[in-house]
Amino acid sequence: MQPNIRHFLAAIAASAAMTAGIAQAQAPAPSVAPAASAAAVSPQARLTLRDIYDRMEAAGYRDIREIEWDHGRYEVKADNARGERLKLYVNATTGAVEKTRVRR
Repeated sequence: MQPNIRHFLAAIAASAAMTAGIAQAQAPAPSVAPAASAAAVSPQARLTLRDIYDRMEAAGYRDIREIEWDHGRYEVKADNARGERLKLYVNATTGAVEKTRVRR
């Protein structure tokens, strides 16, 4: 495994551990939740960074450089099978790629 991938995976593991600790420390959700907007996805309902990484890799994307949470979805920077650099907009709850943009 390449050194930069090991570092990336270690960061994902640390982030997941921190998120789990925060989720346990939070108060229970109210019994009647307000309607959720696309930008307000519950942290419990969304996939973890590791889940997103695994799904992108399984879908054939390579050199996954960055996964960020932005505006209710994940933004992933990776290469496709042809070596094009892409920015993928990924649904936070299903892991489906909603939009793809070629980066130059």
